[in-house]
Amino acid sequence: MLIADSGSTKTDWRYLAADGQVHAFQTDGFNPYYQSTPQIVETLRAQFLPQLGNNAVSRVYYYGTGCINSTVNQHIIDALRAVLPDLQTVDVNSDMLGAARGAAGREPGIVCILGTGSNACCYDGNQITRGIQSLGFWLGDEGSGGYLGKTLVRQFFQEQLPTDLHDAFAARYHLDRATLLENAYQKPYPNRYFASFTPFLSENIAHPHAVGLVTDAFTLFLQTYISRFPEATIWPVHFVGSIASYFAEQLQQALQQAGLTLGRIVKAPAEALIKYHKQA
Repeated sequence: MLIADSGSTKTDWRYLAADGQVHAFQTDGFNPYYQSTPQIVETLRAQFLPQLGNNAVSRVYYYGTGCINSTVNQHIIDALRAVLPDLQTVDVNSDMLGAARGAAGREPGIVCILGTGSNACCYDGNQITRGIQSLGFWLGDEGSGGYLGKTLVRQFFQEQLPTDLHDAFAARYHLDRATLLENAYQKPYPNRYFASFTPFLSENIAHPHAVGLVTDAFTLFLQTYISRFPEATIWPVHFVGSIASYFAEQLQQALQQAGLTLGRIVKAPAEALIKYHKQA
């Protein structure tokens, strides 16, 4: 059995061997909404197959960003069957469902993704019962790594950062306007590009301005998404993703201010998904 938890930046793979041993490895992330089947196959052949080796796979449970309908999901199915022709089962679902099953297991709860992108849903312990449609990096993704990085860079160029943070950012990145705009509007994956600036916030999180920037972003996420779920007043709110993990203290503060109950924070749900599917 093979489980994939794929975001825009990276894919976490877990291979469950017949003897019960679990083998973990990573590849680049996939988004079938933007990538064609040949592009996905190329990455799988270059990065995935060498790490899988000669291990036989009969079932794949794939959870990924951009897997929003059967037409788009077919890109992933076709790509996996192209590199693993002996597959018996290929089950492709959204990263949101993977986050829900990984964080909440078989219990109901509000489940959120805070990674390179962001999203949220109501989960009944088996399936998503209600969600808010994600509008992606340019129109949404509040609270995400992409959003945090975009906010930080915008404040830098608009001279809204305190002098000490401004100087530290300039010394670290040597970023000019032309390079910024090229990465934002001409190169692929601007969400990954802007998310790459979030380590600066993490390293300077003791600074009041950095704390305020991160907490304000999480508060906006809760107001935009979670406040619209009546269940949020009675169910715990779980989080999955690197941003939720790195900024757990600020996230908890935003939840407390909103009167919400924090559930689990899971950096990556792949391990928990193995448990979920073994119990199926």
